[in-house]
Amino acid sequence: MTIVSPDLVEKHVAKDELLEQAYYMLEGDEEVQSLLRMANVMAVGRLRYNDHGVVHSRIVAGSALEMFDILSRYVTPSIVKDRVGTRREAKLVVLLGAYLHDIGNAIHRQDHHIHGYYIADQILRRLLPRIFGYEGRRVHMIRMEVLHCIYSHHEEVHCLSLEAGIVKVADGTDMAKGRARVPYELGKVDIHSLSALAIDKVEIERGTSKPVRIVVGMSNEAGVFQVEEILGRKIKTSGIGRYIEVFAIGKDGRLRVTYSFQ
Repeated sequence: MTIVSPDLVEKHVAKDELLEQAYYMLEGDEEVQSLLRMANVMAVGRLRYNDHGVVHSRIVAGSALEMFDILSRYVTPSIVKDRVGTRREAKLVVLLGAYLHDIGNAIHRQDHHIHGYYIADQILRRLLPRIFGYEGRRVHMIRMEVLHCIYSHHEEVHCLSLEAGIVKVADGTDMAKGRARVPYELGKVDIHSLSALAIDKVEIERGTSKPVRIVVGMSNEAGVFQVEEILGRKIKTSGIGRYIEVFAIGKDGRLRVTYSFQ
């Protein structure tokens, strides 16, 4: 089992020079980091929502890369299938899409997936040529794939690529209690904060009946809301639900609920 955490992304990018370059470029980019900080000013500071800043970006990126490694053994990445790019470039799209998916919150939570699309377009026009060493048709198509991941991470938008589906589900796996602690301490007490505080950890592993298994450890049943209303809704419009099973485990280690998606 692999525990979803902010450090997971570094484990993955260390295996590939291209991913490592892209990741640390994002980590060191003043504009990207400023946008992620503003995303938390808006989401956490003003709206009392859960974390949408750089820690969330790292967690989602690591979770997405973990799922990509499992799923790509069973399913051909859309970028490869449609001759847009290579498997390595598909993984790059997942990394970039996951890291940048929430930057639209820097403008407003409402329609943040649309705001994020426009902001990320300018960032990617600047960064992708540095990553690839040139600017051409293939680089432009890669950019569109990343923007698709960002736009379609919203619950109501159906993903049209495996890569986007992975980013969307990975977004839903960041639901452990640490993400809700700040808004809770700021005084926001509702089902969203209480359910997140009930989640002790989230793990990703290769499944048995389906390729990917997500295991959610809960301290109490309030966590079921988080699983069903956050993760479940994202899986349903991800386009990859048939490859995923979700287990909710109680504090006593017993299986509480199993979710299967089509």
